[in-house]
Amino acid sequence: MSDQLYLSLWFPNFRLEALPAALISVLQQFARISGDSRVSAASAIPIDWTESPIYQRIYVNDERSEESDDAKIENAIREATEQLHDDTAYEFEMKWQLWLPESVEGFDTTWRLQPYTVKITGFGPEFDEGAYDQNGHIRVDFGLDTPWVLEDEELDKTAQQKIQQNIEKLLAFTLSVEKHSGISSRLLWTESGEPLAEKLVASLQRLN
Repeated sequence: MSDQLYLSLWFPNFRLEALPAALISVLQQFARISGDSRVSAASAIPIDWTESPIYQRIYVNDERSEESDDAKIENAIREATEQLHDDTAYEFEMKWQLWLPESVEGFDTTWRLQPYTVKITGFGPEFDEGAYDQNGHIRVDFGLDTPWVLEDEELDKTAQQKIQQNIEKLLAFTLSVEKHSGISSRLLWTESGEPLAEKLVASLQRLN
């Protein structure tokens, strides 16, 4: 069964004024792995997740916007965090290409690289009653874990190779953040609480 996948990041001696720089660093590591340094959306949400954003911008990233600097990481974060508040979460969406199955009735499953949205959120210390203690100063929401977890042991060799490449990309991003973003700790976890590390190891063991 599909599960929501997250990466929580904590920073040493963290202060709200350090949040924009920390976000820039994490998004830059994502861009290194994804190959795309453009932000697709940015929001600032006050108080808790039930509230409407006080700031929101959708970026159009196509040929017409390639010459614009607005969607670049530093500029998007600077604009969204222009007014920092203790009780606000700052969320940024980026995309990377993952292998996903495409099934058409009567034909074999085809695997294609498709855009997959990732949400990277920095939390003010008073947002959602200080939930950053558990969520992390910055939390990465990868979406459903289906691109990385083998639920079907009968997958053919092509499917196994594609899933392994997805796993390698996920681990590369996690290790890049650990190496370059100055974090004090990290946790890769699922919404259900199932032991993700064991699921990933099991997937890799079946692949090799």
